[in-house]
Amino acid sequence: MVTERSHDFYMKEALKEAQKALEMDEVPVGAIVVCDDQIIARAHNFTEKLNDVTAHAEMLAFTSASDYLGGKFLNECTLYVTLEPCLMCAGASYWTRIGTLVFGASDPKRGFRSKASNALHPKSKCVDGILDEECAQILKDFFGSKRELK
Repeated sequence: MVTERSHDFYMKEALKEAQKALEMDEVPVGAIVVCDDQIIARAHNFTEKLNDVTAHAEMLAFTSASDYLGGKFLNECTLYVTLEPCLMCAGASYWTRIGTLVFGASDPKRGFRSKASNALHPKSKCVDGILDEECAQILKDFFGSKRELK
């Protein structure tokens, strides 16, 4: 069973991934996948470096976790991501049958809840708002610095 304390711990690990993205001048979103209290996948946005709009942190984390487990279903796993997933990533989480989705900052413009609140698999649990201020701040700082450069 995942506790509130462990949610904070794992979200801090996802924030470390977001920091890596920031250092690469990628939108700073990080994700990890946890299974049996073990981090089995880590990823961050890689869309700019790969010139690939699908290279979101969640998508890369799903691929890595599936490879680690040797199967495509992640129903016994928890995805921690610093930003509410977009519709594409929520759809991918549906197909992985992720057990639990935990995210930090909400994304009212591009997050899946504003587009299709039922995008997750019916058996998936969703927890939001974990370290939301920290998760939002890294994004605000990133986009603020981009506006200053213009």
